[in-house]
Amino acid sequence: MFQLVEKRKWYFLISAILIIPGLIAMLYSTINSGSPWQLGIDFVGGSVLEVSFANEVDIEVARDIVSELGYSDPTINTIGSDNTISIRTKTMSIEEKGVIVAALAEAFGEATERQFNSVGPAVGQETARAAGLAFLATSVAILAFVAMAFHKVPHAGRYGAIAIFKMMHDVLFLLGFASIMGLVAGWEIDTMFLTAALTVLGFSVQDVIVVFDRIRENITRRRTENYETIVNRSLLETLHRSLATQLNAIFIMLAIALFGGDTTRQFMITMLVGMGIGTYSSLFFATPMLVVWNNREWPWLRKSKSTIEANA
Repeated sequence: MFQLVEKRKWYFLISAILIIPGLIAMLYSTINSGSPWQLGIDFVGGSVLEVSFANEVDIEVARDIVSELGYSDPTINTIGSDNTISIRTKTMSIEEKGVIVAALAEAFGEATERQFNSVGPAVGQETARAAGLAFLATSVAILAFVAMAFHKVPHAGRYGAIAIFKMMHDVLFLLGFASIMGLVAGWEIDTMFLTAALTVLGFSVQDVIVVFDRIRENITRRRTENYETIVNRSLLETLHRSLATQLNAIFIMLAIALFGGDTTRQFMITMLVGMGIGTYSSLFFATPMLVVWNNREWPWLRKSKSTIEANA
């Protein structure tokens, strides 16, 4: 039988390589801008204006025009075509919006306003609070499910604890990824990012519970095998199912990210990357972690065990 679990130290090293750059990016961004991420108007407040023009829009020229009108560092992107742009700035009034549209129309031809919204920071704060509560509720639900489904398995609490630890692993990676993309590509954290993160966590938790459930079944079926062999066998038995399910979703999201509009690209890339890390962590982080815990391979547990043996 092919051994996957015994290479667990390499998997943990890969997780560290994936997460640490994001943590460094968050620290760097905090030092330089006061926030670990580039926050969108959902969190800091501001206005979004979408306008179509008769001619192709030069983003740099449009940015200079908006900046000259007193809106420093506006975020301007094309939407769907080079004739339609989205402008994100600090909060503007209806009159100020009209001035911007008129100035841009002089440069790029007749303008047609498609959308204009102003958002206060309280909206994003409320959404972030709801996301935090959703994470806590998910953690409680996992613990409750594991308590019922794994009650006949030795050390059932470990499965719930590791599932939650795996969620934290994925969240840290996504937050770090968002910070890196904010520094490199100007990505902003908004409510769509939170939506993508929570969706990814849902898929991720489902995936790891499937693997854990196969371990539970094999513990009762193969009582003569040691725990590490059972975990490895269970991982191999569910590997094809997990990869097939997640890859189907990943291929669809990749197509949308490549060929979809600009308005959905950041959301889909976040989903795509999150789905990938969620699949990896289910198979090669959370599952081997069960063996680490069972074999007392944590440094402090080894010390505790040796101390007990020395005192015996």
